[in-house]
Amino acid sequence: MSRSQAARTAALTVAALTSTLLAVPASAAEPADTVRIHDIQGTTRVSPLVGEQVSQVSGVVTGVRTYGSRGFWMQDTAPDGDPATSEGLFVFTSSVPRVAVGDLVQVSGTVTEYRPGGNSSGNQTLTQISRPQVTVVSSGNPLPAPVTLDSASVPEAYAPQGDPAAGGSIEGLELRPRAYALDLYESLEGMDVRIRDARVIGPSTQYAELWVTVRPEQNPSARGGTVYGGYDEQNSGRLKVESLTPLSQEPFPTANTGDVLAGATTGPLDYEQYGGYHVVARELGEVEDRGLERERTRAQRRGELAVATYNVENLHPGNDQEKFDRLARGVVENLASPDILALEEIQDDNGPVNDDVVSADATLTKFTDAITAAGGPRYEWRAVDPVDDADGGQPGGNIRNVFLFNPERVSFVDRPGGGATTAVGVERERGRAVLTHSPARVAPNDTAWKDSRKPLAGEFRFRGRTVIVVANHFASKGGDQSLHAAVQPPNRSSEVQRTAQARVVNHFVRQVLAVERKANVVVLGDINDFEFSATTRELTAGGALRSAVLSLPEEERYTYVYDGNAQVLDQTLVSPGIDRFDYDIVHVNAEFADQASDHDPQVIRFRP
Repeated sequence: MSRSQAARTAALTVAALTSTLLAVPASAAEPADTVRIHDIQGTTRVSPLVGEQVSQVSGVVTGVRTYGSRGFWMQDTAPDGDPATSEGLFVFTSSVPRVAVGDLVQVSGTVTEYRPGGNSSGNQTLTQISRPQVTVVSSGNPLPAPVTLDSASVPEAYAPQGDPAAGGSIEGLELRPRAYALDLYESLEGMDVRIRDARVIGPSTQYAELWVTVRPEQNPSARGGTVYGGYDEQNSGRLKVESLTPLSQEPFPTANTGDVLAGATTGPLDYEQYGGYHVVARELGEVEDRGLERERTRAQRRGELAVATYNVENLHPGNDQEKFDRLARGVVENLASPDILALEEIQDDNGPVNDDVVSADATLTKFTDAITAAGGPRYEWRAVDPVDDADGGQPGGNIRNVFLFNPERVSFVDRPGGGATTAVGVERERGRAVLTHSPARVAPNDTAWKDSRKPLAGEFRFRGRTVIVVANHFASKGGDQSLHAAVQPPNRSSEVQRTAQARVVNHFVRQVLAVERKANVVVLGDINDFEFSATTRELTAGGALRSAVLSLPEEERYTYVYDGNAQVLDQTLVSPGIDRFDYDIVHVNAEFADQASDHDPQVIRFRP
């Protein structure tokens, strides 16, 4: 993201003015009816002057962005004393701005509200001046003192309840910055803020960003993150941090969860589609490595069956061998070579090439070879190829669920007849519940699975006992409004399909239990929903299943990190016949900048 050096304008209208002018009261420097930044920002999220032309709005430049949404931030030096009105503002120039930090400027233009992601995104808007005419009055001026964001200043509560008469929107509500974090951040939109010695709760990414918390006491995880444990626990201290310094001049630091962004990080508080409010750091602290290590689970004992699940993130033969090798080492070294491994996001043999190829034999051969090379067992696999382009995911990839199993420890019961559109059934055999087809899909023609991955059911035998495993990859959260949305609480539209999918899986498990009350059933995979969600309630309805994640302490319940929240997306659930188990989420990816996948795997061990 290289950036050119911004040129300075020669239009200095009052060259004799010095920085001492910044301390002059507004009434002495300009007419009383002059529009100031706090007049533009107002006391709600939408400017009272939106759509209007404003002239000679004064402020000192606090940050310049020469890439992406080009423009600069300016801040008034004569605040009105109202905590609800921001004294900062973004000026959208579209081309590279011709100002520098410390310039005192006067800006004329149109007040607009820009909604990142578009009107359908549900995001809040950013107040700005567009199509500006900018005059530099003087240069080298001191910047206003930044507002410190910490446990004392950021409220515990995250968001106000939206106005029912406005469809749940919070945009027309008067800001209460002492009551709600979202209101505080909005009241500081465009202003200089500062954080100090903040704990990293979301690792640095390829997009040159990381997440910190300014309220470290909020729901801390066992490894330094912040746990999202309920819809009312959004964790108000989360903030994303980016840098204004070009990457060509200074690479963005690498950070893992639990590290510390030491010293002062200072810059304008901005709002964007991905993450909401964030600090655009003019001054970036230094990352202190706190030495987070990848976990290793224990090996299963002789009489224990180990069943694991792992979302391997669009694995296909075109991936670098290093990805295969890293995932393989994770299976062998971190997951201790489980007996059964359910995989999500196995792509077909040519990956995202959008043709009629659906077989994944090449993908699975390459992966199982890598596991053996890493010192693991020679796994066999079972799967059902999908109908081309029918299961969602990356176009052309034909992702599907797959079983790997170690034939030295467990056997797969092959029952022919399973296909992409053939539904598995349950029969009684010698008093046991068995599958009509194995491997097979659970209700693949049900509308719940439209454009989504179908569950894969398999029948296994371990030490003479039957175990039925169902591998899942439920519909994604695409289309849901973000936690920082303009509607509060946010709309979770994608939940409708997942709850329907959960009902289908729950019904199948009940069919098994109706034949054999104490049958050993394991339902696992990327559920794409939380342990406290309606989806999980539907999966566990009637006591058919229970979620193993609830057996862990709250500070250990997470498999994924999103917007600084460590959260559960992947789950393992068991039938009542499995009354004792040892469950482990093995943290090897989600907390680290260097990831083989964006999900952490999990494993459950029990004696059937």
